[in-house]
Amino acid sequence: MKRIVVKVGSNVLTRSDGKIDVTRMSNIVDQIVWLRKHDYQVILVSSGSVACGKSELRVNRKLDSVQQRQLFSATGQVKLIGLYYDLFREYGIHIGQILTMKESFATRNEYLNQRACMAVMLQNGVIPVINENDTVSVTELMFTDNDELSGLVASMMNAETLILLSNVDGIYDGSPKDARSSVIQIVNRDYDLRDYIQTERSGFGRGGMITKANIAKKVAEEGIKVIIANGKRDNILIHLAIRPKETLHTEFHPQPASPSNIKKWIAHSESFTKGTAFINRNAVEALKGDKAVSLLLVGVIRIEGEFEEGDLISIVDEKGKAIAIGRSSYTATEARKNMGVHELKPLVHYDYLYLE
Repeated sequence: MKRIVVKVGSNVLTRSDGKIDVTRMSNIVDQIVWLRKHDYQVILVSSGSVACGKSELRVNRKLDSVQQRQLFSATGQVKLIGLYYDLFREYGIHIGQILTMKESFATRNEYLNQRACMAVMLQNGVIPVINENDTVSVTELMFTDNDELSGLVASMMNAETLILLSNVDGIYDGSPKDARSSVIQIVNRDYDLRDYIQTERSGFGRGGMITKANIAKKVAEEGIKVIIANGKRDNILIHLAIRPKETLHTEFHPQPASPSNIKKWIAHSESFTKGTAFINRNAVEALKGDKAVSLLLVGVIRIEGEFEEGDLISIVDEKGKAIAIGRSSYTATEARKNMGVHELKPLVHYDYLYLE
C-alpha cells in the first residue's frame, strides 16, 4: 500500500470572499476516498480552521492578531473537522483529529508518541486529519505554515509521496499572472529556484511558494517525492495518480538514499537546538567527504550556548555557516573543556548527525 500525505492549503478551501468552500472540500474528500480504494493510505494535513471561524463569528470588539487567531481557530476547528466528519461518513470512513504544535516535535519521545498515534490510526483504517493547534501556537515556535507541518509528517511517517495542494499549478519560471510563464515540471537536487519564485504570500495563508520549495527540497532529500499542484482543479489527486505526465504540476525528485528515522527527526529540528559548535576547516572537509564520519572534539574551536548530553546542537564552520545538526554526547561544559583533544568519544556520533 502506498502511503501519501496530502496537504490542503487555506487558498484551496476558501472562496474569494474568504469563506469556506464546502463544494471544494467535498471534491477533495471524494478524491481521497478514490485513492483509498486504489491501494493508497492517506494522511490529510488540512488548513482552514481560521477561515471557518471567521465565517461563523462576528466580533464587535477590536482584537489583536494573536487574539483573532486563537478565537477563530478555536471555533473554526470545530466546524472544519465536523465538515470532514460528515463528508467522510457518507462513505463509511472514519477520521481522527490530531492537533499538534512545533514544540511537540522537539523531543524524541513526543515525536515517537505522535508517530505511534498516527500509525495505529492507519492500521485501523482511520484517516488522520492534522492541523496546527493555533489556540496555543502563538510564539516564534509556530510552524511557518502547514507546508512545514506536512513535510515533517511525511518524513516522520515514511511516506512515499507528499502532495502540497495550493491555488496555482506549481512553481512557475516567472509570475503565474504572466501568460509567457510556464510551470517548472521537474526539480532535481541541484536546481536553483531562487530566481523564479515569487515572494508574495498566499491570500489566506501564512506561507508562500518559497516556503513550499524549501520544504519540498528538504523532504525530497530524505527520499520522498514531493508534488506541488493546484487543488482548485477538480480531481487533481486522481489525475496525478493515473496520468501524472499529462497533469500540470511541479515534482521534486526524491534522492535514492533515505536517512534513518532518527536522522529525519534531527533534519527538521533546527529550531530546537540548544547550542552551537564551531569547527575548523579540516573538520568541515571530513564531514562533507565521501566517508561517513563523526564529529570529533579535536576539530571543535568554539562552543556557544548551554546544553546537556543528548540535546541537539548546530554545527557551523569558522564563519558561522551551517554545516550540520546533531545530538551532543557531552554537556556544553564538558565540550568546552575537551575542545581540540584527540582520542575521545565524538562530540556528535555519525548516527545522530544530519548534514545540511
